[in-house]
Parts: sequence; structure tokens; C-alpha cells
Amino acid sequence: MGKLDGKVAVITGGNSGMGLATAKLFAREGAKVVITGRDEATLDAAAQSIGNGADAVRSDISKMSDIEALREHVERKHGRVDIIFANAGGARPNMFEYMSEEEFDFTVDTNFKGTYFTVQKLLPLMTSGGSVILNTSTLSTQGRPYVSVYSATKAAIRSLARSLTVELTEKGIRVNAMAPGYIDTDLARKGGMSEEMIEQTKAQVHAQIPMHRSGTVDEIARAVLFLASDDSAYVTGTELCVDGGWAQI
Repeated sequence: MGKLDGKVAVITGGNSGMGLATAKLFAREGAKVVITGRDEATLDAAAQSIGNGADAVRSDISKMSDIEALREHVERKHGRVDIIFANAGGARPNMFEYMSEEEFDFTVDTNFKGTYFTVQKLLPLMTSGGSVILNTSTLSTQGRPYVSVYSATKAAIRSLARSLTVELTEKGIRVNAMAPGYIDTDLARKGGMSEEMIEQTKAQVHAQIPMHRSGTVDEIARAVLFLASDDSAYVTGTELCVDGGWAQI
């Protein structure tokens, strides 16, 4: 018997990285998983690797029309949502003085606007006992170069988790945030950072992390499973930091 038997879980950005690892774990725990992503080929491959009838929907969360289409698809095919892992995100890193409006809008629209309206549009499909997990970041409490906009959006999502906790408790829905630290994913590379910059950053960050290493996507998945399942039945409004102690000391 799995911890999520019979549950319907929507995982945005579930075609790679933390989202894909979480989708695989959810499926093994008995959930029917719906994943989203921008790339059709990557989505199809991810769905096959997840198994258990995983459902893949091409969707860009920065676009309201795509969010609406996702809601319609989930309602038509599954009828309800028990778990939302609002994981999809992105960034266009740059120094504050050189940040363009296009880079700013991409990060804000993808991270904050996309997360906000994904939860809003799927909410009518959620039942009492549902769980919403918002992907934040330990960077929301740290000052780091190049990521001023990214960090600000993640701080906004943390604030959103508090507000939604108050608004949704009477509906029987728990809302929590999960804050990854420095995790081995392709996010920095996709954001335009060079390999040299990535390696330099990794060396600097590892020296600051008490555990002296990056986290893994599987470690993130296990933390999200805790927040999604009844193991955390009395947990709401919190932010679970999965960061090897990086932002805790």
C-alpha cells in the first residue's frame, strides 16, 4: 500500500529535474500523476519513465491560456486534484544594473505569476484533505549576485504560502512551501550560465554548506512526498528547507 494510493497529483515542470524525480516517487506510492512542461518530446519521454499511467500535458505556466487548458484537461480526464506540486520555474540571471525588462518579466511571469494562477485555476478541483506544495528556494532569504529577481519571486511565493494557508484551511486544504538549497539540476545551465560559471559557483557554495555537497533530486522528492502525504497531516503554512544546512547557520 502506497502513501498516495488513489490520489491525483499535478506536478508542473514534471518533465525534468526535481519535478520528474517527484513524479516518479509519487507514482511508486500509488498516485495518478499529471506532469507539465514546455517541450513535447521531453514530456512524452518523462511520462514513459514515470509509468503508472502518467499523464503529460504541454503547458507553459507563464501563459494564462495554457493554465486554463491544463485545468480543463485535468477536470475532463481525472475529475479532481488531490495534490498540487507547483514546481515549474525559471530564471534569466543577471546583475541588477544590467537586468532587462524582458529578463525581469520572464522570471516574474514564470515563477510568481505562473505559480499563483496555476493554484488558483486548479483550486476548484481540489477536495478536502488536499495538499498544495509551492517550490520556493533558500535564495529567498539570502543575498546573492545575479539572482535578485529570482530570489524576489521565491520570497513572494513563500509569502503566498502563508496567505493561502489562512484562506484554504477552512476548505480542508493544507498549503506548504518546500525550499531547495543547491541541488544538482540543469536550471542554471538552462538559465544561460556557462559551465565555467557553474563550476565556480558550485565550489563556492559547497564551501558554505555544512554537508559540503549539492543535494539530489531524489532528496527533494522525498521531502515533497512528506508534505503531500498524511505523514504531514498537522503541517501547514510552513517552509521545509532541504538545503544541507546552507541557509540555516
